[in-house]
Amino acid sequence: MLDTKLLRENFDSTKEALLKRGFHLEKNVFQSLDGNRKSLQVEVESLQSARNKLSSEFGEKKKSGESTDHLKKQVDEINLSLKTKEEELNKLSLELNDFLMGIPNIPDESVPVGKDENENVVIEQFGEILTSNKLDHLEISEEIDTEMAAKLAGSRFAVLKGDMAKLQRALISFMLDNAIKNGYQEYYVPFMANEDSLIGTGQLPKFEEDLFRTSEKLFLIPTAEVPLTNIFRNEFIDHKDLPIKVTSHTPCFRSEAGSYGKDTRGLIRQHQFEKIELVQITNPDESMACLDSLLSNACEVLDLLDLPYQIIELCSGDLGFSSCKTFDIEVWMPSQNKYREISSCSNFSDFQARRANIKFKNDGKNQFVHTINGSGLAVGRTLIALIENNYDGKNKVVIPKSLVPYFGSEFLLVN
Repeated sequence: MLDTKLLRENFDSTKEALLKRGFHLEKNVFQSLDGNRKSLQVEVESLQSARNKLSSEFGEKKKSGESTDHLKKQVDEINLSLKTKEEELNKLSLELNDFLMGIPNIPDESVPVGKDENENVVIEQFGEILTSNKLDHLEISEEIDTEMAAKLAGSRFAVLKGDMAKLQRALISFMLDNAIKNGYQEYYVPFMANEDSLIGTGQLPKFEEDLFRTSEKLFLIPTAEVPLTNIFRNEFIDHKDLPIKVTSHTPCFRSEAGSYGKDTRGLIRQHQFEKIELVQITNPDESMACLDSLLSNACEVLDLLDLPYQIIELCSGDLGFSSCKTFDIEVWMPSQNKYREISSCSNFSDFQARRANIKFKNDGKNQFVHTINGSGLAVGRTLIALIENNYDGKNKVVIPKSLVPYFGSEFLLVN
């Protein structure tokens, strides 16, 4: 959420910055809602003050035995008017809050300006593309079973069997250990979140259709970013503890609304998938350096697995709703002959912290922290890349040396 003070004092420059990401901020709507709310607030406070004054006078007259009938009538009239004005104020405050909740974050000045993903910028490529394999992961291994998953749950699910399930488990442990080595504290968190948590990180109210709602007032988490960030919701953090670095492995659940017909084969785009999440709670002065650090931590996993990848800086028009700056990591997928996203590392500035009320004291003043997060990594897509890049063309997938202690073998036998 943006600071209302920023909108009041620098509306035009804020509107111009948001236009870079294709969002049109309506000045008349904001000024009307904000102005009317302030006027009502003044009226309510004035009525409350008048009531308090009359109540004090009422008490004095009653104590001295004087008649209080006329004062009681005035107090009753004020209470009736106050009730009406407070209801109007609450309604208007909710309307203003809904308006503010729909405004995305302001792109950082360093973000390249562009309309969509076609104008994202390739920063650098790492590793050599050595494989000549063109088979996809489903063609290489029968231990990834989408037909069985369809029987159990439906489309966009997969069952992993035998050594394939073991390989996924090995990747999860490997990624978590790497995160812990880099100073992240591991958490085990609920796989469901309440509305306040999803509002705090920006998924609600705007992206409700992307979420799975349970029969209770809970949602299946789309990423561990939600519970990890909300651990600190309504908390006041000691500045000496910043940056705070936390990680978790969770399944992630997404409805994939709007993705009909996209990536329907295999593990690329699933309703349920595994991911290691990296989250940092930072001092605003250090948040960009922390973003670089988190990006490096995620890239290290691919370096250790010897998988070719590239780093992309997202242009303003392709930024996520809550992000002010994002780098995507894309791993080479031989069967598709292109790089595919495997991690998105973002700086949210104080956008999430305002929604979740996460503060620290800086130079004697209370200030909102900055939040950073990214995947370290998406496990299913890492599994695909490992299989397709390391398939020998015959009957085995070579396991990277760094992963052998976790998997227990130098090869995964297939088909």
